Amino acid sequence: MKGFREFIMRGNVIELAVAVIIGAAFTSIVNSLVDGIFNPIIAAIFNADEINKAVWQIGPVSLGVGAVLGAVINFVLIAAVVYFAIILPMNKLNEAMYVRKHGHTPDEEEAEVSETDLLTEIRDLLAARETGAAHAGTIETPAAAEASPSKPATGAHGA
Repeated sequence: MKGFREFIMRGNVIELAVAVIIGAAFTSIVNSLVDGIFNPIIAAIFNADEINKAVWQIGPVSLGVGAVLGAVINFVLIAAVVYFAIILPMNKLNEAMYVRKHGHTPDEEEAEVSETDLLTEIRDLLAARETGAAHAGTIETPAAAEASPSKPATGAHGA
C-alpha cells in the first residue's frame, strides 16, 4: 500500500491527471468554436447545409466524401485553434519569463546540442574517469596499462 501511495503522490502522475481533466474541459470549448463559427463558414463557402452530408455518386455507389472532408477540416481547425490559442501564447509567456529571469532571449545554440558534442563530452568524461582510476590503482584498463610505470609513457606527456 505504501508503494501505491508513493506512486499516486508523484508529481508527474498528479500533473497528468490535471492535464487530462483540463483537456476534457477544453475540448468542449474547442468543439463549440469549430461547430459554432468555422463549420458554418465552410458550409456557406461550399453552399451546403452541412458539409458532412456531401456525397460523391459513382454509378450506384454513394461515397461519403463529405464526412471525410468534414473530419479532415475539423482536425485542421482544432489543431489551429489549439496552436494559436494555447501553444503560441504559452511559448511567448515562457520566453518572456526566460528574459525576465536571465535578462536575454534564449539563444538557438544553447537549446541545440549536437550529437557529436554529446558524444565528445561522454568520451572526455570516460577518459577522465579512466585516468583517475588508473592513478588510484583501482582498475586496470588498456589506457591505464599503457601509462603504467613498467612501460615507458608515450605522447606529449611522456618521458
